[in-house]
Amino acid sequence: MEPKPEQSPHHAYPDHWEADVVLRDGGTARIRPITTDDAERLVSFYEQVSDESKYYRFFAPYPRLSDRDVHRFTHHDYVDRVGLAVTIGGEFIGTVRYDRIDDRGRPASAPADEAEVAFLVQDAHQGRGVASALLEHIAAVARERGIRRFAAEVLPANNKMIKVFRDAGYTQRRSFEDGSVHLTLDLEPTEESLAVQRGREQRAEARSVQRLLAPGSVAVIGAGRTPGGVGRTVLRNLLAAGYTGRAYAVNRAFDEGLATLDGVPAHRSLGEIDEQVDLAVIAVPAHQVPEAVADCGEHGVQGLVVVSAGYAERGADGRELQRELVRQARSYGMRIIGPNAFGIINTAENVRLNASLAPESPARGRIGLFTQSGAIGIALLSGLHRRGAGLSSFISAGNRADVSGNDFLQYSFEDPDTDVALLYLESLGNPRKFTRLARRTAAVKPVVVVKGARHSGTNPPGHAVPVSRIPDATVSALMRQAGVIRVDTVTEMVDAGILLAGQPLPSGPRVAILGNSESLGLLTYDACLAEGLRPRPPIDLTTAASPQDFRDALAEALADATCDAVIVTAIPWVGEDGEAETGDGQVLAAALHTAVAGGSAKPVAVVHVEIGGLAEALAAASSTAAPRQRPTTARTAPPEAPTDRTASTDREVPTDRTTDTGRTTDTDRTTASAPAAPHPPAAPAAPEATPPAPEDRPRPGRIPAYPAAERAVRALAEAVKYAQWRRQAAVPGKVPELLDETIDEAGAAALIEAHLAAAPDPRGRQLGHDEARELLGRYGIDVRPTLPAPDPDAAVAAAARLGYPVALKTTAPHLRHRADLGGVRLDLTDEDALRRAYGDLTDLLGKPAELLPVVQAMAPRGVDTVVRASIDAAAGAVLSFGLAGAPSELLGDTAHRLVPVTDRDAAELIRSIRAAPVLFGWRGAAPVDTAALEELLLRLSRLVDDHPEVVSVALEPVVVAPQGLTALGAAVRLAPPPARNDLGPRRLPSY
Repeated sequence: MEPKPEQSPHHAYPDHWEADVVLRDGGTARIRPITTDDAERLVSFYEQVSDESKYYRFFAPYPRLSDRDVHRFTHHDYVDRVGLAVTIGGEFIGTVRYDRIDDRGRPASAPADEAEVAFLVQDAHQGRGVASALLEHIAAVARERGIRRFAAEVLPANNKMIKVFRDAGYTQRRSFEDGSVHLTLDLEPTEESLAVQRGREQRAEARSVQRLLAPGSVAVIGAGRTPGGVGRTVLRNLLAAGYTGRAYAVNRAFDEGLATLDGVPAHRSLGEIDEQVDLAVIAVPAHQVPEAVADCGEHGVQGLVVVSAGYAERGADGRELQRELVRQARSYGMRIIGPNAFGIINTAENVRLNASLAPESPARGRIGLFTQSGAIGIALLSGLHRRGAGLSSFISAGNRADVSGNDFLQYSFEDPDTDVALLYLESLGNPRKFTRLARRTAAVKPVVVVKGARHSGTNPPGHAVPVSRIPDATVSALMRQAGVIRVDTVTEMVDAGILLAGQPLPSGPRVAILGNSESLGLLTYDACLAEGLRPRPPIDLTTAASPQDFRDALAEALADATCDAVIVTAIPWVGEDGEAETGDGQVLAAALHTAVAGGSAKPVAVVHVEIGGLAEALAAASSTAAPRQRPTTARTAPPEAPTDRTASTDREVPTDRTTDTGRTTDTDRTTASAPAAPHPPAAPAAPEATPPAPEDRPRPGRIPAYPAAERAVRALAEAVKYAQWRRQAAVPGKVPELLDETIDEAGAAALIEAHLAAAPDPRGRQLGHDEARELLGRYGIDVRPTLPAPDPDAAVAAAARLGYPVALKTTAPHLRHRADLGGVRLDLTDEDALRRAYGDLTDLLGKPAELLPVVQAMAPRGVDTVVRASIDAAAGAVLSFGLAGAPSELLGDTAHRLVPVTDRDAAELIRSIRAAPVLFGWRGAAPVDTAALEELLLRLSRLVDDHPEVVSVALEPVVVAPQGLTALGAAVRLAPPPARNDLGPRRLPSY
C-alpha cells in the first residue's frame, strides 16, 4: 500500500508530481515524492543496495543509514529539499533528491537557482532506465521551484551515472575536481533533451506492447471446467492457433485433483505454477478481478489482458472500478489491455498467439490492427480474411484504460513485421501525442484511421478520457497534416489497407485503365476524376481478350513512363453462344502476377465482376501463384486475333502524349479533364528527385481486388495523397528567419502579462480593439484602426482624421460582420454621404448606443478572408483559414493546421479550401497576393506558439488585394494557458 502523505509544514504535498512511467524494458513503475511515512521503506531499500552502489553514492563505505540519515532523507519541504522515489509493489527501487545550494555550495533558499542532485538505484533494477526517468522528473520539479541548474559529484568509476547525465541532452559542463567528476546541467529543455526524452518514451512504450504480444508463457485465469464460457473459449483459441509458448489454465474453483484442462496444466492459482508467467488473460467476473490482479502482481506477471466486463461502460461506479484496476496493475509494474477487451493476436511464426475471442487466427501478413471496439474488431478480422489479407498483430483494447492507440503506434513504428497500421478509434486520450506519433510513424509506413463517435461530442461509454471540443472536420485536417490516411468506414479502411500492404506507393496521380469492358473502364475513369486523379483514356481489350492479352497490356502499362498506377477491370468472358462465363480466375490472376513480377514497381489494383476465384488467387503472393496454361476453347481469343486495344466503337480514343521528360503535356491534361476554374499553384513541395525509393516498399505480390470501381479508385487516391505527403515530409518546411527581424516577442510578453494582471476574471479577458491592435502589431500584424462614432458629428470628425473614402459599420455583437443585414456601409467619399449613411443605419437598425458604430478607412478591393487561431485543451493550438462569409460559415469550407506552421503548411493551408481558385484568378479576376497571406499566417502561428496565453485570435475580414492585404477586424482573448500534457517528463495518462 502507498503511504498517506503527511503535509509538510513548509509546503503542501505536491500530488501532481506523482506519475506512472514505462521503464526501458516495458514494465511500469510509480514516481512520487518521498514522505515522512517512508522511513521503513527507505531502510529496506537501502539494505538491498550493493556495497559498491553505496560507495558510489556516498564516496565511502556506508553499510547502513543512521536514524539521522533516515530523518533527513524522508523530511522535505518540497521547495528547497525534495526527494522522489520510484516504487513497484509499494516498495522503493530507486531514489533521487536535490538540495538547493548557493554559489559556495552551502544550503540555501530562493532566489538561489542551483541544487545538488544525487541518485541511488537498487542493483536489481539498474539498466531499466530508472535513473533516466528520475532525472526527467526531478528536473521538472526543480524548474517548477525556480531552480535552473543541477550540480552533481560523481566518482570517475561510476560510468553508469555519468552516462545518465551525459545522455540526457541538457547543456552541461564537466570538470575534474578533488578526485571526482563535477557536472553542471542547465535544466532548460533543449531540442536534444526533448528528442532524447521522446526517443526513450518510444522505445519503452513499444517494448511494453511487444511484451504483451510476444509472451513466453500465458495463463488464462477463469478458464472453466465445462465447455463454453469466455475463459475456456480464449484458452481453446490460444491452443488452436498453435501458440509456441507455454499455456496454463487457472481457476480457483478447480478441483485439487484436476491436473490438465484441454491438454495444458491446470492450477488454482499462479503460485502453483513453477515458472514466472509473462501474460495473464483475466476472464472472471469484475468483482473477482482485483484478487486475480494481486495474484498476478505478486508472482511477477508482466502484462494483463482483461476481457472481463462491468467497468466504465456501466457508469460512474464502473468507472471508479476501472481506475482502481489500473492503479492496482501499475503498482505491480504491469500494463493492461482492456478491460472489456476482445483480446490480442500475434501471427509471427515464432509466437502464433491468439489470446482473443476470435475463433480463427488470421493468416500471417503485414498489417497491424488496433481497435477500441470488439464488434468492429470482429468485422475487420472477417473483412480482411475474406480479402485474403493477413495480419502481423491485432489488439482490441475495449475500454482502453491503459494501452491505447498511441502505444500501438509506438510499437508499429519499429515492428519489422508491420508495413501498414490500421486503427479504429472512438476517442483520442492525448491528441497532441497522437499527431506527433502518427507523423513519425507515417514517415516510414502508412497509418490508416477510422474515427468513430465523430459527431456525438462525447466519448463512448467506458472511455474515460478528456473530451476535445474541436469539430470533426478539424480533427480530420490535423490527421492529414500528420500524414494519417483518414477514412470514414471500416470497409474503406480494409480497401486502403490491402492496397498499401501489398503494393508499392505511386509516384504520382497518373492512372492507366485497361480491361475487357468499356463500360467498367469508363466508370473507373469517372471515379478517378472524381477523386482528383489523372486517368489515361481507358484501354478496351474487348470481351474477346484472353488472360495473355491482359498480361501483355498490363506489362505495357507498367513499362509506360507516363503512368504511375494501373487499374485492371475484368468481367466474365462471353462465349460464342453469347452466354457469360465466369472463366478461370486463377488463370487470369496468374497472368496478372506474371506481368507485375516483370514490370516496374507501380501499384496495381483489379476491379472485377463475378469472376470466380479471381480475388482469392490475386490475394496469394506471386511466388505461390503458379501460372498454368489455360485450355484453348472457343471462348478464348485465338493468337492471331487483333491486339488493337482501343475501344471497339468507331469513335477515336485520344492517345497520351508526353514530353521527353516523361511528364504529360497540357494537351494530355485537357483531354483528361478541363476544369472551369484555374487550379491554385501547388504549395512548395519536396524536389521531384525524391520519390519513394522502390526498396522502401515491398515489390508487388498480392494484388488487391475490388468489387466496385469506386472502392478501388478511392483506395488508390488515398495512396497517391499519402505518397505525396511522404515526399514532402522528406524535406520539412521551415519558418523564414526574416520574421525574427520584425517580431518583438519580449514586448508582446510584457503586454500580455499586464493585461492578465489587470483582468478581474482569473479565467482571462477579451481585449479591446486598440489593445488587440497593439499586441498583434508586436508580431508585424497590422490591423486597420477604427474610431468610435456615437453620433453623426463624431463620425464626420473620425472620417476627417482617417481620410476619405471611409466605411461606416456597426460593432454590436449581433450585427458584427453582417453586411447582408445592412450593418456596413462602404465607399463613403464625403461628409454628405457619411451623414446620409449614418441616418439610414440608425433608422434601419436602431439607436447608436445599441449599434456601437465605428468609422474605418477603406481598404483596397480584394477577396475577403478570415484567419483564426485557437487553443484546444486536448489538441493544442490550431490555425484556420477560409473565405469570409458563406463559404466558411455556411459550407464549412475551412482549412486547419496545427501550430507551429511552416512555410509549406501556410502555402497548403490557403490552397486546400475548395474555394481556393477565387484567390488565384477565378473567372478572369486578378490573382491576389497569396505571399502576403502566407506571411500573415506564419506571423499569427508564431504569436500563439510563443505565447500560449493567447488562447483565441480572429482576424475578420482580412481583405487580400492583388498587392498586399488589410486586416479590418481583430478579436483577441487572453487567458492562463491550458496545461500541456506533452512537454513535461514522461508519464502514463491517468484519467
